Amino acid sequence: MNSHPQLGVSPLSWTNDVLLDLGDDIPLETCLKQAASAGYQGIELGRKFPRTPTELAPLLQDVNLRLASGWHSGFLADRSVAEEVAAVQPHAALLKALGAKVMVYGECGKMPGSSPLDEPLSLSPVLSCVDIDEYARKVSEFAAILLREYGLKLAYHHHLMMLVEHHDELQAFLDKTTDSVGLVLDSGHAYAAGVDLAQTLQTFGQRIVHIHLKDVRPEVLRRVEQEDLSFNDAVRAGLFTVPGEGCIDYAPLIAFVASSGYRGWLIVEAEQDPQKEAPFAAVSRAFRWAQNTFHLSVDVKETAQ
Repeated sequence: MNSHPQLGVSPLSWTNDVLLDLGDDIPLETCLKQAASAGYQGIELGRKFPRTPTELAPLLQDVNLRLASGWHSGFLADRSVAEEVAAVQPHAALLKALGAKVMVYGECGKMPGSSPLDEPLSLSPVLSCVDIDEYARKVSEFAAILLREYGLKLAYHHHLMMLVEHHDELQAFLDKTTDSVGLVLDSGHAYAAGVDLAQTLQTFGQRIVHIHLKDVRPEVLRRVEQEDLSFNDAVRAGLFTVPGEGCIDYAPLIAFVASSGYRGWLIVEAEQDPQKEAPFAAVSRAFRWAQNTFHLSVDVKETAQ
């Protein structure tokens, strides 16, 4: 049992999972070595990671990183629990084999167009477009199966441009789902979507099993809202930055981590253009910020950049 939260990082600062030109030239080995050099204990999956334990485990062991989690694009809004269980099998098996305890679930059903992250944010699907009771039942059932068969806690990701985005949607979703469904609390998505961080922590703190830390540049958010940009255009414009360098008030989250006994991962995640924000410098600043802010005792590893 960990005595304090664990500090990890997302590979999105090096290579974007959706915008293939952002960081496509950065080798996975560079990402892993720099993540370890900055001091992180773990890392999430990214698109350049091999997807078999025999290939991935040695790469992580070489730099003394653990696999914190990995994103699964789910479609329970469109398909059956049985279909979702079949679709998740290789991903869940990989996470289990490498010792991860949570799986990040992003709902990709009901999204508009053939390339939804390129659509204006105003076209984001509303939760009311589905039968919330039926949807909550399916997610709850899927989460129970995931835990039973793979030992993985489902960590549902509220997300811009996805079915559960705004404060009222998040509250309704958590009210309807069982405790088998955990939550990824993402500070950047919460702020940009108008989620009341303090209220969510107070009401649903016990459901939080994974935390993504990123910040928001307020001037970019204003432009995104005024011009109704797409999610991808918002990322390219620099909507997100590393925690501590934007406009988010982290006080409620800091108090929650200090008082709740939260022992999961704190993941620094800021999808940025690596040509504009040098990844190693950015995640190193974020590591120091998180270490100081959450009073973490983490030994910086001696690993070559």
